[in-house]
Amino acid sequence: MPGLSFTMVWNHAVTFGMLGGVGAYGPLLFCTLALAAVLALLWQTLRTTRLVVAIASAAIAGGAVGNVIDRIRFGAVVDFIHAHAFGWSWYVFNIADSAIVCGVIAWAIDSIWSDRRKATAPREH
Repeated sequence: MPGLSFTMVWNHAVTFGMLGGVGAYGPLLFCTLALAAVLALLWQTLRTTRLVVAIASAAIAGGAVGNVIDRIRFGAVVDFIHAHAFGWSWYVFNIADSAIVCGVIAWAIDSIWSDRRKATAPREH
């Protein structure tokens, strides 16, 4: 498919290969941090009154759990989607990464819109 290839990559690090040199304890460290983040995100999902934030935090948590499952099963995250066009190439990623990125973008947009709504709302004295 133009602009999209399936390329198998084992990601032993975190986003964009960062922290790749932490050694044999990397998967344990990454899983522990990810599961702590998942607990915080699920807490956020349950306590928020904003639907977009609830969906976004659940998507981020789900993506993190998907990557944790890969780390437990394989010791690394399986990345396989490679987007490219016009000589430009993005990092290889997976569906869990997509859920995380889409969740972060949705949460950021909702936060910006929420701040703007608050700034333009009439103030009561």
